[in-house]
Parts: sequence; C-alpha cells; structure tokens
Amino acid sequence: MVAVPVSSPSRANRAPRQRSFALIQGSLSARRVERQAPWLASLHRVADGALSGLGLAVLGLSGLTLHWQGQWTQAYQRLETAQVLEHRLQESAAILEQHHLGVARKPGRLVPTSAEKLVYLPAPVPHRPAAMGSLLAGVSPRQILAGY
Repeated sequence: MVAVPVSSPSRANRAPRQRSFALIQGSLSARRVERQAPWLASLHRVADGALSGLGLAVLGLSGLTLHWQGQWTQAYQRLETAQVLEHRLQESAAILEQHHLGVARKPGRLVPTSAEKLVYLPAPVPHRPAAMGSLLAGVSPRQILAGY
C-alpha cells in the first residue's frame, strides 16, 4: 500500500464561495454604508423606526377592531333577545285579549286595545325622606327603657 495525497476539489470551490460571501458581507455592512454615506444610514434608521411604529399601530388597531367587534356582537345579541321578548309580550297580550273576549258573554262591549287608546298616568312623585333633625325631634328619651 502506498499513501498518496488526495487532491481535494473543495479548494477549487472555496474561492468562488468566499468571493460571493465577501460580496454579500460587504454590501450588507452597516458600518461601510455609514462611512460612505451618513445621510443614507440615517435614512435607513428613520425608515426602520417608521416601519416599527407602523407595525405597532397596526397591532393596536387590530386589537381595537377585535374589541369593537366583540362589543357589537354582544349588543346585537341583546337586541335579538329584546326583539324575542317583545314578540312574546305581544303574543301574551293577544292571548289575554282573546281569553277576555271569550269569557265575556257580550264581546261587543269590550274595546279592543290599541296604542292610541292607552291612558298614560304620570309617575308618582317620590316623597323625600324626613330630615334627620325632625326625625330625632320626635324621639323622646323617656320612652327608651334603660338597657335597650
């Protein structure tokens, strides 16, 4: 057996790879751009800041949109529930009216209900509670037994 050095094809391939990496490395170097054109580097910084701010604004608006959509869904469900309850109330009123018309021997004497014929009464005026001084003036200390 004889030991013979094997020629490696990797040496031939290394040179173009190193050149391409060197080209990419040099073009993406921020320091090199900053040295050659400082205004371009500051423009890049401004663009990066604007993009990050825009990204944060989009995230914030997305969150608000989801929140408002949830609020709208809840409000719509409450509206549907109110409509169902209103329909049930109208059905109940109609059933009661039919019952009273059937029970009465003379249905012609009963007046059918309508919104125009309803009588609205004013709300009762809430009476104010008595002032604390007048309440205590009515209490006599002689009437309170000792120990109570």
